[in-house]
Amino acid sequence: MHFFYALLYSILWWLALPLVLGRLWWRGRKEPGYRLHLGERLGFYGRRPRHGASARLTIMVHAVSVGETRAAEPLVEMLLARWPDCRILLTHMTPTGRATGEALFKKHGRVIQSYLPYDTGFMVGRFLHHYTPKICILMETEVWPNLIAACGAYGIPVALVNARLSERSLQRGRRFGGLMMAAARGITLAAAQTEADAARIRSLGAPDVAVTGSIKFDVVPPQAALQTGAMLRARFAGRPVLLCASTREGEEALILDAFLRTARPQGMLLLLVPRHPQRFDDVARLVEERGLRLARRSSLAERGEAAQLEAAQLGAAQLEAAQLEADVLLGDSMGEMFAYYAACDCAYIGGSLLPLGGQNLIEACALGKPVLVGQHTFNFLQATEEAVAAGGALRVTDADALLREAAALLQDDARRAAMGARALSFAAKHRGATARTVELLQRFID
Repeated sequence: MHFFYALLYSILWWLALPLVLGRLWWRGRKEPGYRLHLGERLGFYGRRPRHGASARLTIMVHAVSVGETRAAEPLVEMLLARWPDCRILLTHMTPTGRATGEALFKKHGRVIQSYLPYDTGFMVGRFLHHYTPKICILMETEVWPNLIAACGAYGIPVALVNARLSERSLQRGRRFGGLMMAAARGITLAAAQTEADAARIRSLGAPDVAVTGSIKFDVVPPQAALQTGAMLRARFAGRPVLLCASTREGEEALILDAFLRTARPQGMLLLLVPRHPQRFDDVARLVEERGLRLARRSSLAERGEAAQLEAAQLGAAQLEAAQLEADVLLGDSMGEMFAYYAACDCAYIGGSLLPLGGQNLIEACALGKPVLVGQHTFNFLQATEEAVAAGGALRVTDADALLREAAALLQDDARRAAMGARALSFAAKHRGATARTVELLQRFID
């Protein structure tokens, strides 16, 4: 039965490939990065890369997109420090993930990047033969049956780290029975975020599952991002700021309509950051259609960071004159989420007003910001529940409740400060997952 499912899976990949490539080219209209490095997606590479004679072993880390790449930062840094002779092969599936990796690790000559090829035996075989990794480390939920099978054939251990598996994803996986269970059995080590994640991963047949916690708690806000956040706050000139971070399609309209209906503090600024960059212009249109004054982060950046620094140094009277004249600031930039968190007074974490599973609230907590979330947080359920229980986060039922709670927080300095302190304490309490993960990986790398 497993052979049947594996054969069917591979056939479906080959049949779907023209559609997959066509969609890739179509998405390239708005994101040109999708049209670059196409050969890598098909398993074709140039000459084997040379990155110094000291790079005696290759550690592969697969981080599909932006969130996983940012989460991988402390792991990559610790791997580089623990094995000075290694190089890191950082693979992605999206151009935004690749750009994030380049920004995070461009200072390291021992980090190389590539797209992971589509999951056919031919393509992943060429990929593994070209790079010959010592170990294949997959971040969070990235289970690719043919890649795992090919690693087994090459004798390459596979580690699923920072692993999470929601009940909904588990039920989807069980629909493919033999295929997913064979893939799970091929995972040499799974380092799960929570006991619940570990139990669900074990139920699929993974032989060695440990609980290490979430590596995302170990991500350190870059100093440059904090400086950018301070410059943005200077432009806001004391205005109360609600950040809606990583919003998904359908949420922005709900939030904007509630923003118009809700009695809010004088001068309140809505900082709106869509999760997907191809939607920036669409969200801008939603703002303008409602008659709200719009500013874009990209327009502020065009004036140069020097101008923002100058604004940060102005006196109170001058700041009032330089204040950003907008109701909504659209965060249409990449890699600045920490800066946005630093610049806001409280933060809503997107994907949770609608049944989309929510996004990671850890970064906001790590900067001591009060957090608001909707009812749909099954992608990060335990972290969200613990943050709520700790008093650093608050659930809201809908967009109107979101704006009411945000307005109340923005007008109550003492409550906002206390909630932010509890969020910061919650984040600090859960650090250390990276070190625990690397200790588990050591026996496979050495």
